[in-house]
Amino acid sequence: QVQLVESGGGLVQAGGSLRLSCAASGRTFSRYSMGWFRQAPGKEREFVAAISCCDGSTSYADSVKGRFTISRENAKNTVCLQMNSLNAEDTAVYYCAAELFGRLSRLRRDYGYWGQGTQVTVSS
Repeated sequence: QVQLVESGGGLVQAGGSLRLSCAASGRTFSRYSMGWFRQAPGKEREFVAAISCCDGSTSYADSVKGRFTISRENAKNTVCLQMNSLNAEDTAVYYCAAELFGRLSRLRRDYGYWGQGTQVTVSS
């Protein structure tokens, strides 16, 4: 089992950057593929990015490709999301999620563990 805690959210102007972090508990972090999702007010939670447990491969939603970068440090049980060139459409609560081994899924149902979320607000 793994517990996830996000941090790094906040208020930023359009065009700015933020770096989100997700700290995971447990000694088997390296076995989990990790994902970031986001949920804007009145909208469904949507996939943002994912990184494989095992070979470092990544996947991104088209809306963030080229602007966001997901990375992980297994020694620190941490996954990060570097967000650049932010715009108002990126405003949402961002959630970290974990999938044992995993397949870089974009589906919420494939992730068994979730953090509580961190708010990102981009002012235009």
